[in-house]
Amino acid sequence: MASARKGVGVWDAPGDEQGLAASGARWYYTWSASPRGIVDSGAPGFVPMIWGEKNTDDATLATARANGPYLLGFNEPDMGGQANLSVERALDLWPKLMAHGKVLGSPAVAYGGDTPGGWLDRFMTGARERGYRVDFVAVHWYGGDFRTEAAVQQLRTYLEAVHRRYGKPVWLTEFALTDFSQGVRFPAPAEQAAFLSSATRMLDTLPWLQRYAWFGLPSAAGEANTGLYRPDGSWTEAGQAFRTAR
Repeated sequence: MASARKGVGVWDAPGDEQGLAASGARWYYTWSASPRGIVDSGAPGFVPMIWGEKNTDDATLATARANGPYLLGFNEPDMGGQANLSVERALDLWPKLMAHGKVLGSPAVAYGGDTPGGWLDRFMTGARERGYRVDFVAVHWYGGDFRTEAAVQQLRTYLEAVHRRYGKPVWLTEFALTDFSQGVRFPAPAEQAAFLSSATRMLDTLPWLQRYAWFGLPSAAGEANTGLYRPDGSWTEAGQAFRTAR
């Protein structure tokens, strides 16, 4: 049986429900408060997210609460193209999330979760000063070094630094090999698959790493990317590695 930690991010794509059911994932999320039409068959469990400020209305928060005890906080608030929130604004909105999530994850920053004075560090400091609840820390990680052993060690080092800094359980809610240093560059399919296999073995050795989610399930046919499942029902090399990961 697959590890209870093993998850995947899912967005709207042909065959996403079938791919999720066959992937072996034990949980998934859709960057929203609802499964977006995906039927939870009882194998993978859905985890809602409050993506950004626009999703803090009462109706969306109620939907999130109805979809289980876990709640993921804002998505990459440190990025202009994502939730794009100042630390102060995120803290002002946080009581709304505390009221609707029994087990509440921090905002998931795109990078620098372990950086003193970084976005997440300032948020966690502010939350502590205000007496706000953060039950676990969520982070993202993308590696531009496509050598398997080196990339896995870089990921481990980052997660260990995040855990050491905040002393809380960690969820890795997006990860893959993608180089953003000059545009967007992906590794060869075999490199992505080798990394996924090795990384998941490493992640399962970290007792405080409660969950991880690969980015992501859908893969466009004929494109080099990080996806696992194609619209025609076939699996990428990374997808095959994900299915066999334990």
